[in-house]
Parts: sequence; C-alpha cells; structure tokens
Amino acid sequence: MKVSFPSYSENERFARIAVSGFLTQLDPQIDELADIKTAVSEGVTNAIVHGYRDTVGEIFMQIRIFDGRKVYIKIRDKGCGIKDVEQAMQPLFTTAPEEERAGLGFAVMESFMDKIKVRSRVGEGTTLVLERTLKPRKQSI
Repeated sequence: MKVSFPSYSENERFARIAVSGFLTQLDPQIDELADIKTAVSEGVTNAIVHGYRDTVGEIFMQIRIFDGRKVYIKIRDKGCGIKDVEQAMQPLFTTAPEEERAGLGFAVMESFMDKIKVRSRVGEGTTLVLERTLKPRKQSI
C-alpha cells in the first residue's frame, strides 16, 4: 500500500488508521497492532514537527507485507533533513526543546519494532524504515 498526505498534525491519526486497516488482513494480535501504530505515529510526528517545521509538505508512507508475517513500513518526507542521524537517535535529544519535546521518538520506535533504519540528507528529507515480524496466529479448531 502506498499513500501520501499533507503534513498537518491531524494526519498523524490518519496514518495510524491506514496502517491498522491494511494490517488487519494478517489478523495481528492487539498488542502487536498497538505497537506498530505507536511507532508509525512517532515516525509521522517526526516528519511533521521536525521535517517540515513550520511549513506544510507531503509525507509518503508505504506498507508491505512479506512472507512469514514480516511487516515493512517506510515513512518519507522531503523536509529539512537530519544533520546528524546518530545524534538524533539518542534518547532525550531534540531539535525543538522550546516546544517541550521529550526527544524519545526514535527510542519509542526502536522499542516497538524489530528494526528501524533512518536515512537523511540535509535539505532533501528523511526516510524511515520500520520492520517487525508478527507472531504466528494459532489456528482455531
């Protein structure tokens, strides 16, 4: 599934619903779905708050399902980019302390997903990839 939407804060909710709706075909456990929705929420919020700052841009989201119940989610923006990705991924680091941001977005994503990858170029934007393999569902008798 591919979808794009403007970087308005209310579209963070749309992103969560889109991911949730698409993943229902896998019949995920409720806690797994909640974890993924939270990670997507953090990723989209980062694009809105930090990527586009006080401007409006487009956020692109792609969700793929692979064999073995592996979920792949890519969130991309064409915003300002991240100068130092390694530093940005450190817990409590924020580029917007005046907005009382906790600086825990990447830490939250890492705690809920099996793997996250971040690629960014200043002035060109950021791409975030989230991966998680869902637990097998038990067959009902």
